[in-house]
Amino acid sequence: MIRISTLAAAALAAAALAAPARAQDAGQAQFLSTCAACHQATGLGIKGAFPALAGDRFVQGDPAAVAALVLNGRGGMPRFKADLEDAQIAAALSYIRSAWGNAAGPVSAAQVAAVRASGAPAPARDLQAH
Repeated sequence: MIRISTLAAAALAAAALAAPARAQDAGQAQFLSTCAACHQATGLGIKGAFPALAGDRFVQGDPAAVAALVLNGRGGMPRFKADLEDAQIAAALSYIRSAWGNAAGPVSAAQVAAVRASGAPAPARDLQAH
């Protein structure tokens, strides 16, 4: 039986609790540097130009469809497949899916990689601008 000191156990628990916060911070930073110029830091977008992400059912839906949209772009939205790595896209999507009252689960880099490898096109969707 391995005994862990109380201090070591506390440090492990703190690290486990901090990991999701660091992931959320990384996702927020990626969103702010890549997406917020159009979709706004509030996720509310600009009506008639850039769709809101806050409260959006598509954003909170199938993670593969959302990843395909980010990878391939649509309408006025740029393609990010050549500009961002899978982990960067996953971080931004995970943030978007849980920010501003959205309540969807995170997206992993492996999920984004699978969509990238499949060559799945961006889904057809009625968007304000893209």
